[in-house]
Amino acid sequence: EKLGFSKCRVSVAVPKNSGITSIEELQGKRIATSYPNTVNTFLEKNGIEASLHLINGSVEIAPNIGLADAICDIVSSGSTLFKNNLTEIEVLFKSEAGLAISPMMPEAASSIFERFQFRIKSVLKGRQSKYVLLNAPNDKIHTISSILPGMKSPTVLPLAEEGWSSLHSVIDKNDFWEIIDELKANGAEGILVCPIENMIM
Repeated sequence: EKLGFSKCRVSVAVPKNSGITSIEELQGKRIATSYPNTVNTFLEKNGIEASLHLINGSVEIAPNIGLADAICDIVSSGSTLFKNNLTEIEVLFKSEAGLAISPMMPEAASSIFERFQFRIKSVLKGRQSKYVLLNAPNDKIHTISSILPGMKSPTVLPLAEEGWSSLHSVIDKNDFWEIIDELKANGAEGILVCPIENMIM
């Protein structure tokens, strides 16, 4: 099961001014990497003959000091490539943290794993969601409630000021701005948005 964090990729990168734009142009070139087996498999699969230069750490500096024409390394944000004037030309594969279970897991450990999995999912669900609080005129409650997805339906609480209520709900962060714009257009005021640490379903 994918967990949605620690995302990275293994990429081939070259100097921006090298003129190399495809992996076919690596034929006969020198490639610096910390992952020779992965790179060799990739090169063989694509019929490319190149010489590998094994480097443990700081692979990205190899082209700048004349050790290699290209590199193959783990890329996360891409900032290190940018700092060293490198550009990606091929992604070998992508990776992220995952949760796996062995088919040989003892039955006694199964309940522990299930609790662990449940807790991880609650954190991930919380990160994906936002808690929204807003004020609205009572005659707008039905319309605004239909906009808020929520887990079931929004919580509605009367305010001290007559004719107004407070609505509380949970929204997906990917839909955040679209929903906020729609809420404002339909009379919502004093909108507060809070992060959610855990979400127990």
